[in-house]
Formats: sequence, C-alpha cells, structure tokens
Amino acid sequence: MTEQQGITILKRDALGRVERIEGAHGVLVRRVACGGAIPLSGVFARLFARRERRALEALAGLEGVPRLVRDAQLEAPRPSAVVLRSFIEGRPLSRADELPEDFFEHLDLLVVALHARGVCHNDLHKEQNIVVGPDGLPNLVDFQLSSVHARRGFVFASRAREDLRHVEKHRNRYTRLGRGPGGALQRGAGTSYRRSFLARAWKRGGKPFYQFVTRRILRTRDGAEERRSENGPWPRWTAPLGARRR
Repeated sequence: MTEQQGITILKRDALGRVERIEGAHGVLVRRVACGGAIPLSGVFARLFARRERRALEALAGLEGVPRLVRDAQLEAPRPSAVVLRSFIEGRPLSRADELPEDFFEHLDLLVVALHARGVCHNDLHKEQNIVVGPDGLPNLVDFQLSSVHARRGFVFASRAREDLRHVEKHRNRYTRLGRGPGGALQRGAGTSYRRSFLARAWKRGGKPFYQFVTRRILRTRDGAEERRSENGPWPRWTAPLGARRR
C-alpha cells in the first residue's frame, strides 16, 4: 500500500490498480482498469470493470453494498475503464474480532436482497468480500465477477443457489466444533444446497482456466485469497441484532 498526492493505492497488478480517494464525495474506492504490458490484460480488466459497474447500477439504493459514484474528473480520461464506488467501512470476515450471534442470518438476507434485484455475486467463497461493519451488519464488496439477470431462469437460479451455499459454508466453518454461540452449530438458508451442475462444471473446467489466466498469464494475486486460519483466533459472539435494519 502506497500513498501519492493524497491517493492511497490499495492494490496494483496486471489488471490495473485500486485506489482510495478522499474528496467531495467522501471516501471513495476507484478501480482503474488500465491493463498492462501483458497481452489481453486490458481486455479482461475492462470486462471486470463493466461487470462491476452494471451490478452496482442494479443494486442502487440497497444498503450493504457499495454505492456507484459518477464524477467526470475522477473518471477521466476513460470513464468506461474506471469504476468509482463508496468506501465500505469495516473489517473483512477473515479479520473480524467479533460477530453478532445472528450475523449469518443477516448475511442470508442481504444475499437474498441481491437476488431480488437480479444480481448474483458469484465470488462469495472469499471471506474478504464479506465486510463486517462497525454496527456488526454484513456488507458485500468486489462485484467484478457478478452477473445481472433480466430473466430468472436456470442460470440465475443456479448462481443464486451457489451464493447461498457459500454463505452456508462460511456459517458452518465459523460455528462448528463448538465455535458457534453457546457451542451450537448454526444452520441457514443454504443448508440443503448441493453444488449445482454449473458450479461443478466451473470447478472442473472454468475455474482452472480462470486461475491459469489470472495467475499465469495476467500474473495477478486473485487466487491468493485471505482466509482465517483453522487455528484462529476465532471471533467472539456478541448479542444478536434481531430485526435491526439500516
């Protein structure tokens, strides 16, 4: 992480850079899809930026996800290659010190709210994409791999199930072996979901290809996801938030 002219660079790789900016709009995150010398890096960078922008447009006004911001000056000289969004305050799930007892219930509700807008996140297996806010509520970030569905057909249903299944995997990991509130293992909306046909196809063919492109060709660190160690420390549980909403 480096700072230059009031801009904090959070990440830089073959797909561009991610910056934190403080200005008239408050604290923003700017993703610049500039690519680099590696062939096709610019193409992939712009594709991911377009997916993120489209998802945030569909989720406008929904609490718990970043707010898309438009600013001609901050988007210059190529607005199509820049995504500006509000900064989500909090800590990634992998670094949270405490969680309310009903955290994963609220996470289920947030994911279902995404689906109600026709958006599937498609990258919820990463703990760093789930941000625990100061109020204990979950937030979701990094919509580069998200998809927006005008029709709620087979593909949408399959991806929506995968989102909920990944939430359930996190819930199980954080509450099993006596880690849950009162030592109990929690169960939630994704309990009965098995990996879908599309997810199995992705794991067998799509994911290896994606990892080959991102790690070997584009040389990004996308595959090096942050995950809480099995040895902990695990977060302590606080009083449930109940029906509290933003």
